[in-house]
Amino acid sequence: MVQSEKFKSAFSMHRNGQLTQACDLYKEILKSEPENDEVWDLLGVLYCQAERFDEAEDCILKAIEIRPLIYYISNLAQLYLKKGDFPAAIKYYGNLISGKGDNYENRFNLAMAYKNNNELDKAEKAYYKAIDLKPESHEAYFNLAAVYIAQNNPHKAIEAYKKAIELKPDDWESEYFLSLAYMKSKDYKNGLECFESRLCKQSAIMSQYKTYPTLVEKKPLWKGEDLSNKVLYTYYEAGFGDILMFYRFMPELVSKCKKVIFKPQKELVNLFRENSYGAEIMDLFCPESEFYFDYHIPFLSIPYILDKSGDEMFIHHDDGYIRANVEKTQKFKNIFFNNDKFKIGIKWQGNTYYEKNRVLNVEDFFPLFGIEGTQFYSCQTYEGSEEFEKIRSRYSVIDLAPSFGDFSDTAAAVENLDLIICNDTSLAHLAGAMGKKCFVLLPYLYNWRWHTDLSKCDWYDSVKIYYQKSPESWFEVFRLVEKDLKKILNK
Repeated sequence: MVQSEKFKSAFSMHRNGQLTQACDLYKEILKSEPENDEVWDLLGVLYCQAERFDEAEDCILKAIEIRPLIYYISNLAQLYLKKGDFPAAIKYYGNLISGKGDNYENRFNLAMAYKNNNELDKAEKAYYKAIDLKPESHEAYFNLAAVYIAQNNPHKAIEAYKKAIELKPDDWESEYFLSLAYMKSKDYKNGLECFESRLCKQSAIMSQYKTYPTLVEKKPLWKGEDLSNKVLYTYYEAGFGDILMFYRFMPELVSKCKKVIFKPQKELVNLFRENSYGAEIMDLFCPESEFYFDYHIPFLSIPYILDKSGDEMFIHHDDGYIRANVEKTQKFKNIFFNNDKFKIGIKWQGNTYYEKNRVLNVEDFFPLFGIEGTQFYSCQTYEGSEEFEKIRSRYSVIDLAPSFGDFSDTAAAVENLDLIICNDTSLAHLAGAMGKKCFVLLPYLYNWRWHTDLSKCDWYDSVKIYYQKSPESWFEVFRLVEKDLKKILNK
């Protein structure tokens, strides 16, 4: 096999995803042709695909050293972008744009690097430069909208998402994120309508088709029909916090129906049975032959069908809409809370599948633990609970997690607390729904539900919002929390 045939074979394998075989052939070629810049570059691209970034960098730099082609420099910039070395990506994309590489792709990638490096003003300008070169770019408008969201400017994000949808009308993802921008700006009339495009709604419906194929095929989705003599079946989607937050609509829903059957996550079953408002709360499964309903609907669609277009979204129940089980509350008091100290529950982490930036640093709580007259309790369960070991050996914080079997137990503990301090997680929604005082700590890029005015919490009167002024540190947030906590204790 001559070298040209070997190169063709290696390139073909590379293109077909046979990376190991292609890598071996590229290396074999370089043994006899150490100055073959094209092979050095391709080997670097291959390593980048395999996320072996250091080796990829060495190979592409070698190719550039032999022959500094724009194509190789572009691959190096792409490597840094993928690797997460955003300053290096900015440097190389900047070099390309100032030379002969001023094209849409490089402008777009420069904007991406700026956005990921939290240089949002520069990212905004770079996306507009990319749009100048390619006005029909859906992806540029989509990413520009994300920049506006990060700048806490949902109104501009709305315009950018609308433009993205205009360029790609069947794009459910843009419509979904448009809904979040609408809702962050408290435009629930448009927001809830667009929110119907959400993927978790479709997943929830599909799960019901699998569980009750005959029933769900025969029975329609509820779209606002009169239910005074009908049975409505509604079922969970999304996370615990979403379900707890929207449970505020259960009393109104029950009043409109002959009967409501609700299937929440198993961890919420007992809590909602204790706060059913007349709804039947299902366990995870009921045989199809024993089950009857007239209409069905995913739970997060309820405010849309109820036409909650404005302040009606924020139904306030004077003393909360969730009550803890009285017997459990007393049991928890006897075991954990029978002291005269100011009792504070903490949690630092929720589900990180979607938003890892919501995780608090456990160490940032440490200065609070020494405040006189307080007793702290950890409510951290599941993912993140291993971090309690950092607390256990140094502070007399009581770990409640082993006593929590479900949210009914958590509510009983919360009822005994004077204050909850936590990240944006289900515990904040439980505390708010119970009317318990809560400090919720938000990251710099925070979720839509907290809106743009963070001086108050629209959903819960008992919740106070604290948020990062910059993405680097929680120090300032905890400094304010400590200051306010001491004010409460001094009173």
